[in-house]
Amino acid sequence: MSRTQPSIAVPAANQSRPEPSPRHIALAIASLAVGGFGIGTTEFAMMGLLPNVADGVGVGVPEAGHLISAYALGVVVGAPLLAALGARLPRKALALGLMVLFTLGNLSSFFAPDFGWLLATRFLAGLPHGAYFGVAAVLAASMVAPTKRGRAIAAVMMGLSIANVVGVPLATMVGQNWGWRLMFVLVAGIGAVTIAAVARFVPARPADPAAGIGRELGTLRRGQLWLTLLVGVVGFGGFFAVYTYVANTMTEVAGLPAAMLPLIVGLYGLGMVAGNVVGGKLADWSVMGGIYAVMAFIAAMLVLYSVTVHIPVMALVMVFVIGASGAMLIPSLQTRLLDVSPGAATLASSLNHSALNMANALGAFVGGLVIGWGWGYTAPALVGAVLAVLGLGVAAVSGLLDRRPASV
Repeated sequence: MSRTQPSIAVPAANQSRPEPSPRHIALAIASLAVGGFGIGTTEFAMMGLLPNVADGVGVGVPEAGHLISAYALGVVVGAPLLAALGARLPRKALALGLMVLFTLGNLSSFFAPDFGWLLATRFLAGLPHGAYFGVAAVLAASMVAPTKRGRAIAAVMMGLSIANVVGVPLATMVGQNWGWRLMFVLVAGIGAVTIAAVARFVPARPADPAAGIGRELGTLRRGQLWLTLLVGVVGFGGFFAVYTYVANTMTEVAGLPAAMLPLIVGLYGLGMVAGNVVGGKLADWSVMGGIYAVMAFIAAMLVLYSVTVHIPVMALVMVFVIGASGAMLIPSLQTRLLDVSPGAATLASSLNHSALNMANALGAFVGGLVIGWGWGYTAPALVGAVLAVLGLGVAAVSGLLDRRPASV
């Protein structure tokens, strides 16, 4: 397997600029991670507050669920669109602009007078999600040595993982006790902190004079880009097939009380934090090797989950392990996208989050399908294992194409 890790191109005008210190780089990456923390909080806290929101705007819970779909649609649409439109901007300026849009989108949700407006503002808040993570990953990778890119990207994504442990429970508590609209104020506050921190700590770099919408969109002709995205859509779908129905599985199969669900969700989040750390190291060891290893691990753990979930203690252990296995995949996928899209790294990196949201939809759909067929709440894990194997197969094809003299 190839361990070649090309560095992110730096404009020639930047070569004489003094390099930031390791402490400054750490603060810069942490600043970008705070934005991920805010994004993860607003994305997942809505699920816990859905009944409150439904009552507040006078709709049923199923209809209120469209708010989650509207946000996801914003991610899918906004990731390629905003990354392409911002191609000529310096990456720091683009990150700041995206976080301003995210902050304003959440503030507008606070002021939304009815369900229709709230639906529109959730779509607006989702637009910068994928593009922000895309440009943040590129910025983080550009500040470190090529052999440390995976860990730098994982550090940015750590904000999203920590949100599931800290931000989501906090926002849910605030929303349940003092009104669901205040959740959006809390998230907007996190956005404001991110804007200030990124402006202060992230090094300014001049824009690439050769960048433009045409070059960004030109990367969409690369077969390896689409194969990598397909690995995320198919392979990561198994993770979401389990996560979507975890509450029912824990209460009806494992026999755990509903009062333990916050702990169970927290275990998922802690697993994601641990998985991020491991995934970053795997990506720096070998990008494709990391993808192969994690996809095989996800498949095996999903099968084990389906077999052991009826044992309460094992159910809790496996919730942590499944959370970790899913997060382990992201740094390698993100780094792979940088490798297969020279000259258009921001767009390609942004598309990863469109792919993951499509994986969310795929996993929830196939999981619901097999449950509806009467196969039980362990069936989504087995279907997810099949998806993980298919994702491994796609990754293998991509790796084989790398070995060809004229790779696509």
